[in-house]
Amino acid sequence: MKTKLIALVLLFCASVSGQAQKSALQKSEFIYQEAPFPSCHASTLEETPYGMVAAWFGGTHERHKDVEIYFSRLVNNKWTAPVSVANGIQHSSKRYPTWNPVLYQVPNGPLLLFFKVGPTPRTWWGEMIESNDGGLTWSDARRLPEDIFGPIKNKPILLSDGRLLCPTSKEVEIDDVDHWQVYLEETSDWGKTWTISGPLNDGVKTNAIQPSILTYPDGRLQMICRSKESRLMNLWSTDNGKTWSDIEITNVPNPNSGTDAVTLKDGRQLLIYNPTVNDPGKWGGPRSPLQLATSTDGKNWKPVLTLETQKGEFSYPAIIQSADGMVHLTYTYNREKVRYAVVDPKLLD
Repeated sequence: MKTKLIALVLLFCASVSGQAQKSALQKSEFIYQEAPFPSCHASTLEETPYGMVAAWFGGTHERHKDVEIYFSRLVNNKWTAPVSVANGIQHSSKRYPTWNPVLYQVPNGPLLLFFKVGPTPRTWWGEMIESNDGGLTWSDARRLPEDIFGPIKNKPILLSDGRLLCPTSKEVEIDDVDHWQVYLEETSDWGKTWTISGPLNDGVKTNAIQPSILTYPDGRLQMICRSKESRLMNLWSTDNGKTWSDIEITNVPNPNSGTDAVTLKDGRQLLIYNPTVNDPGKWGGPRSPLQLATSTDGKNWKPVLTLETQKGEFSYPAIIQSADGMVHLTYTYNREKVRYAVVDPKLLD
């Protein structure tokens, strides 16, 4: 009798948990059903005065020279057909793939789109375009200064002193081994002039890329990074990002795959990631499931919502909170489509 009672209680708890997850997930849909490209990856999204927008790279496959940056707008609750807004064409006989777009809406200003161009992550460079009408029309692409990539995958944050803090990283090959190092770039004039920090990790004992920046009420900043070590890594700043602590490994699993995070208006931190680790002897690990976790201190994370559980690749997410308090996110769906979801953060716990 006791065993049956325990089983019933567990079944009830699982049912309640499942219902809570479904209620928190307000919407989940593909941005497009058909597109002029077979493969896509590395989406980004932003809220503009004209509505929600998203971008990603698409083409034959990652690294193929026909890969371009595609863009879509959410209009009357429907996503517009993807349109190419940037490519790597240099002249009539040479072009390169594009990579990792990042959108940022300037307060009372233009919509910025940063992206990378080049054969590989070790040889790419940064470019940017901007729009004054929410992505209907765009400026010509402008190449960023040498060694400046712009935000490498995840969104920048605007500090109270007017600095746009862009989390970035470099992948350098030394003796046939990739060395991953995290940096910070800053611009106070929306991408016209820049400064860059030195590397924040050695790229030997600790390898990290693609940081997200979180903020805390006491003024601290935290960067959470992808790594090769089957765990996320983080750094902390107490002086508005001018100096940073030594990089440290966390207890959050990471299969060498991109993540993103956002500081919610209620003070909680929200992380989207694959809760798996590297397969033994392989470059990475499974990119499924995909889930959300919350934290109040940036150190202890509590899983609160699983977005994907089936076998496949559900990766490279982007996450923001809109003015109405809802959380919006996009991610790669089996390298074939971009999925968009809306979550009510009040229902996550």
